[in-house]
Amino acid sequence: MRKRIKLLFLFVLFLGFSLQAQIQNRPVQNNPLKKSTIDDYNNYTTVGQIGLTVTNFGVLGEGWNNPDQPSCRYKQYPDIEQEEIEHFSYSGLWIGGEVNGQKRVSTAIVDGVFDYGAEGFEFSASTGFNDTISIKSSIETSKYFDPQAVSHQDFVCDYTDFNNIVNHKPMGIRVHQESYAWSYSFADAFVIMDYTIYNESNIIDANGVGWDIKNMFAGIWADASVANMNYTSKYDPGGGFTWYDNQDGFDQSIYDAYPDDEFYGLERDIAYQYDVDGDNGYAQSYVGFRVLGTDYVPRDYWDTYYRQWVWSTSSNTDYPEYVMPIDDSQRYDFMQKSVPYKPGESGYTSEGYPNAPDSWLFLLSAGPFGKHPDADSSNWVLKPGESVNIAFAIVCAPWANSTLSDSPARKAMLYANSDWAQTAYNGEDVNGNGYLEPSEDTDQDGIMDRYILPAPPPSPIVKIVSESGKATIYWGRKPEKAQDPLTQREDFEGYRLYGRSKTATNNEQWTLMGQFDILNDIGYNTDLSTIQLTREESKSEDEQGNTIYHYLVEDEDTLYFKIFDQDTMFYRFVNEGIHSGWPERNVYSVTSFDQGDPATGLESMESNKIDNMTYVIAGKKPQTENFDAEVGVYPNPYKARAVWDGFSEREKMIWFYNLPAKAKVTIFTLSGELVDKFTHDAATYKGSDIENLANIATDKNIVFSGGEHAWDLITKWDQAIATGLYLFTVENLESGKIQRGKFLVIK
Repeated sequence: MRKRIKLLFLFVLFLGFSLQAQIQNRPVQNNPLKKSTIDDYNNYTTVGQIGLTVTNFGVLGEGWNNPDQPSCRYKQYPDIEQEEIEHFSYSGLWIGGEVNGQKRVSTAIVDGVFDYGAEGFEFSASTGFNDTISIKSSIETSKYFDPQAVSHQDFVCDYTDFNNIVNHKPMGIRVHQESYAWSYSFADAFVIMDYTIYNESNIIDANGVGWDIKNMFAGIWADASVANMNYTSKYDPGGGFTWYDNQDGFDQSIYDAYPDDEFYGLERDIAYQYDVDGDNGYAQSYVGFRVLGTDYVPRDYWDTYYRQWVWSTSSNTDYPEYVMPIDDSQRYDFMQKSVPYKPGESGYTSEGYPNAPDSWLFLLSAGPFGKHPDADSSNWVLKPGESVNIAFAIVCAPWANSTLSDSPARKAMLYANSDWAQTAYNGEDVNGNGYLEPSEDTDQDGIMDRYILPAPPPSPIVKIVSESGKATIYWGRKPEKAQDPLTQREDFEGYRLYGRSKTATNNEQWTLMGQFDILNDIGYNTDLSTIQLTREESKSEDEQGNTIYHYLVEDEDTLYFKIFDQDTMFYRFVNEGIHSGWPERNVYSVTSFDQGDPATGLESMESNKIDNMTYVIAGKKPQTENFDAEVGVYPNPYKARAVWDGFSEREKMIWFYNLPAKAKVTIFTLSGELVDKFTHDAATYKGSDIENLANIATDKNIVFSGGEHAWDLITKWDQAIATGLYLFTVENLESGKIQRGKFLVIK
């Protein structure tokens, strides 16, 4: 959502400041990008710390239209609001090449173009239902688990440049796009964009033959602006952030691509941006783009190129070379030639780039690519039916120190995060090439194995039982036999149990509730027996008085109890003294961690808390068929609002408790007029029928006790109830037995 797009603002008097102040001092909402085919721009990475919106038409970022959806946000799970920084509004893929001697470039987005049908906005998925983004995950506890997944969260889609765009001549390409994100602590600050580009010109060629694409280049255009939406108030005059205090650069520092062997030096070639003054600590962060490699052309025959310019500026008297390309010919030239840099000259940084903060954009590209080189490999051709692959990393990192001077020392964390992205991409191949030398094919399958990272054991499968005042957390032991994908050894060390609650500042923070590790010479040696559910604890009697034993079964993505006749190990932890009926207060996660690798200096790694994070709302268990315990309501009386309530009428609630498993609740006024009615099913109830619970009922794991149901004090006619005494009935739908009660509302 850029200030440069013309918008119609509504003048709202109660905001207390002028329309002019709104335009000048805070970002405003735009409509999301629109295309004529099936758009998919609602997906964003949720594992790891980068929240990156990924679309199915080559655009990255969300434009800051929806405050609940990140564009490129790091950290998306901050400990403090200063860490919650956005890094660009939009970026997008550019692909260029020569077709019959003509320079052509197909772009996902360019400066100022946001509407379908305009030149520069040139990729689309088909109208087919399956051309939306598909999601896969390598995390076994994920609902998207797929053994073929590359990362903890893969987004996969296809799109083409076969659009009927004014003044656009398609190259005839289809792009298969995959994005990869991980939740490991050392790999949670980058997202990899992996593009396979197919020459399908025969599909649109009138003769069905197609054409060669010579010297293909691929790049990413970025409308970067490192800014924190929490910096002062966006709604006060002078609040928010400015586009014009950002600085770009191109870091060509040397990277040791294979530290365990003879030094192999490569340039990092990171295009990056930062906020010049850091906004008083609210924007001390870098965003960087890095080309990781390609699948066919050897590294010695392709290079990376960098350009930057001020938004929509086709002329620049201060920096004449730093201007926006305005057509395909200029765009292609920009993709294959870096802007001249002048280190040490007046007005330039030590790296040789403009030393003036502004609303800078940049383009990082690489090439040439193809499958058929000429005699000296200076030119490459991609024929119809062939494809090439190229991968980029989008990397974020906090400043390594607080100085306001950009330096290699301050970029240390940007280096570290981007180097991990390169390590993940390299896999078996130290040079970043797509071909394999025999010595590099470790499993001798002839296939390039990429995206190999050291990994902690997976998070265990968790089952939580909610009761009145307590939550019982059970988990299985599958992580104990997991092998590290890099070392191929079992290095499990233990489990950690976390709880989360909201602080007074409304920041959700995790608290370590317990750590349990195996007996060896590493760690605390607490022994897992302290949490192991023993045979005696797991036994009960059946209806005939026979002793039976229970154990926890790990089956696909769930845990369930099953009768068993021998000792079986599983784990249990009971958290007592928790509040009933308190949404978002009781959140639990169980992680596993490994021993680390002292030989390589790799610290102990831990699985992600998000993997099995579960919300628990404590409360009464469902009544038995006898339905003898008295049904009630809390808080009763309801005064003004409960501690869990929000500020609007729709964010209030009371709880009915001691309900049977299946029940009908009917609420009346004293005069007998119907107020509302609803049914309760303990097996399926998730709280989604009221607003105060909907935010955790829709997309999160949530556990209720089964004997309680929340009501939002809204009548069946969609009106807030008034102060007064109300009557209710609860019917047990299995037995037909009815109980009656009353509650008082004071507003």
